[in-house]
Amino acid sequence: MEHLGSRRLETDRLILRAFTPEDAGPMFRNWASDPEVAKFLTWPAHESEEVTGKVVASWVEKNDDPAYYQWAIVWKETMEPIGSISAVSWNQDICEVEIGYCIGRPWWHRGVMTECLSEAVRFFFREVGVNRILARHDVNNPHSGMVMKKCGLRHEGTMRQAGRNNQGICDLCVYGILRSDYEEEREG
Repeated sequence: MEHLGSRRLETDRLILRAFTPEDAGPMFRNWASDPEVAKFLTWPAHESEEVTGKVVASWVEKNDDPAYYQWAIVWKETMEPIGSISAVSWNQDICEVEIGYCIGRPWWHRGVMTECLSEAVRFFFREVGVNRILARHDVNNPHSGMVMKKCGLRHEGTMRQAGRNNQGICDLCVYGILRSDYEEEREG
């Protein structure tokens, strides 16, 4: 693997880029303050822009780390961040990355997260050189699993009471894709 950090990526409708301090306001407005967005996440909805500012500042501090991947999902129409996607964990031994994401409600069910995750999958396989990508979701949030499936990840199983989020202890659906699967799908 060759770590490249949160380098700028682009799709038809989106720009994925490192967070800047100026992103705190749009992040708070567009998703971080919404309890529905945070419902299945591990962090609570932010109560103030100040809270969001502190979170963003902690991310910005790590922007120069090549092994750190935390992108703002920027909607090209407005050039404002509408969500985030990140590498939430690494397993260097097996060249695996786990991806997590969230997006504001106005962009749900519009294919935006699928477009974003597809680009992150491409980046991690083709540019970083990972062998395996993992993603998980609460069983009560099946829309997240649909995004994973559309991006080529396969359901590998359900781990009972294996996570905790804002709903409490939860069962987690685990999805994964290998680089060989990804390459095979692109060739076929």
